[in-house]
Amino acid sequence: MSVQVVAAKMAEVEIKDVPGVGKEVPSGGSPAVTPSPEDKTPAKTIKNEPLPQHEVGSSPATTTTPAPEPFSVKAEDPSCPGGFLSPTNPGKMPQASVLKQRPEPQQQNGGGGGGGGGEAFVNRDGTVAEAPRMKKIQFADQKQEFNKRPTKIGRRSLSRSISQSSTDSYSSAASYTDSSDDETSPRDKQQKNSKGNGDFCIKNIKQSDFGRREIEIAEQEMPALMALRKRAQGEKPLAGAKVVGCTHITAQTAVLMETLSALGAQCRWAACNIYSTQNEVAAALAEGGFSVFAWKGESEDDFWWCIDRCVNLEGWQPNMILDDGGDLTHWIYKKYPNMFKKIKGIVEESVTGVHRLYQLSKAGKLCVPAMNVNDSVTKQKFDNLYCCRESILDGLKRTTDVMFGGKQVVVCGYGEVGKGCCAALKAMGSIVYVTEIDPICALQACMDGFRMVKLSEVIRQVDIVITCTGNKNVVVRDYLDRMKNGCIVCNMGHSNTEIDVASLRTPELTWERVRSQVDHVIWPDGKRIVLLAEGRLLNLSCSTVPTFVLSITATTQALALIELYNAPEGRYKQDVYLLPKKMDEYVASLHLPTFDAHLTELTDEQAKYLGLNKNGPFKPNYYRY
Repeated sequence: MSVQVVAAKMAEVEIKDVPGVGKEVPSGGSPAVTPSPEDKTPAKTIKNEPLPQHEVGSSPATTTTPAPEPFSVKAEDPSCPGGFLSPTNPGKMPQASVLKQRPEPQQQNGGGGGGGGGEAFVNRDGTVAEAPRMKKIQFADQKQEFNKRPTKIGRRSLSRSISQSSTDSYSSAASYTDSSDDETSPRDKQQKNSKGNGDFCIKNIKQSDFGRREIEIAEQEMPALMALRKRAQGEKPLAGAKVVGCTHITAQTAVLMETLSALGAQCRWAACNIYSTQNEVAAALAEGGFSVFAWKGESEDDFWWCIDRCVNLEGWQPNMILDDGGDLTHWIYKKYPNMFKKIKGIVEESVTGVHRLYQLSKAGKLCVPAMNVNDSVTKQKFDNLYCCRESILDGLKRTTDVMFGGKQVVVCGYGEVGKGCCAALKAMGSIVYVTEIDPICALQACMDGFRMVKLSEVIRQVDIVITCTGNKNVVVRDYLDRMKNGCIVCNMGHSNTEIDVASLRTPELTWERVRSQVDHVIWPDGKRIVLLAEGRLLNLSCSTVPTFVLSITATTQALALIELYNAPEGRYKQDVYLLPKKMDEYVASLHLPTFDAHLTELTDEQAKYLGLNKNGPFKPNYYRY
């Protein structure tokens, strides 16, 4: 039996044109690719062929060169360990564009062993063929793309830019943050804006340009507030008002503050949450002349210091309070009682703050009228429900990268916030449990398809615990001890009292900061839970919220301030009031043009039949939307 050894120099071979890929591997130990008899497609032209005959693959009528012998491919390049075609991986080829190969000297082998680095095998017809080595696989497009990547981005290295986007709770802002002075407390700095004004305390005034762009973007999604600014700017309904505010300092709040200023008010502002301030926005406000005292990552001491600096200015007496959580109201009431008595009105937008106001009113200590914005329809149904329905997923994804499908989640509280959270998690495929104290809310949860449980019944098995009750000590140390390893714990209520975080600061437990706003609390046996934002409000601490929804809330707040400030003597007594329904409807109507919505108008006969004014209000105060 004659032995024929075939060796070829192959410069460029298109893999997709190699016939017979994926055929049976011969028993000789080396995988071979044998063209099938039915495959009549000629092979791709092999360039720079050293053989004297005509090009392989030419027509049989014009050449005496025999058909190409079957060959095997063996990857011996370090970049391709083990080979793409091997006894353990037969018949598979990489999807590379070209194969770069080097020529091998012709040799004869009597069996399956290879001499000179080539690999020989015996075909079914008895011939022996030696395959050329695969020298290198060239992914030309990938190499080109990699070479185009930048090595530096501004002041930061590429690795920093990648890590920041996944770890910062407000990653878009982090891209522009100057980290050179991160270790210096803003309280130790002396900063002035371009006009020489230094009545503010923020992280870095140099970030104002980026903050201004953030505010301009927010304005596009806050049509009602911009319309209110345009309509009332000439009248100046807040002329003479001195508003002291304590809310989340975000781009949306900046639009509200600038609207109040355009309506004639003077504003001084502090943050209601130590993690929710957007430093760039605070810088833009300070550059614009606003007295802002806030930065992201304040300590508890910084938090109260900022509120005091906001309030305590010689020669400046606030007459209106815009609060979120009641901390500012509480501080003025306790520390500056004479100042508190001169306040003309308070606007409060959170469950916690409203609860504090009702306590003061019940005790007969509330000496100024207050507006409960939290329970207005436009706040309750839109900010609490629709906002949280979107932002709960955003906050959890940014901090933990968790997949929701199949996860067991318990949501404590089925108010508007709880309803939004449950709806979002259910839509993502989570198994959702609910805890409640109110039988009406509990019945709603059951009718919506959620299982009503006690927290103690499921605490050992759930993967995520979310609180949204506005209460205190909802998740206590006993529950935290019984949680499974890796359980995620977070809060969607305003205050940080719902999770007993203080009980976790003990010597036997180890705190490990994983990324911004994400802590692992580790037990002695190695079990760990994932605590987000140290138990504070998840969505504004760890992500952002939809601007359009905040437009509804901000417009409601602005109208409440205008109403209290301009109300005639005696309209509002020293008590807590709901926003008039007519104003709720007005806020809603300002947002309808965004959706190109067209309201139907009542005829005179219809209005008379219903006993309504054609222009509203259309529902009685006791109506439940």
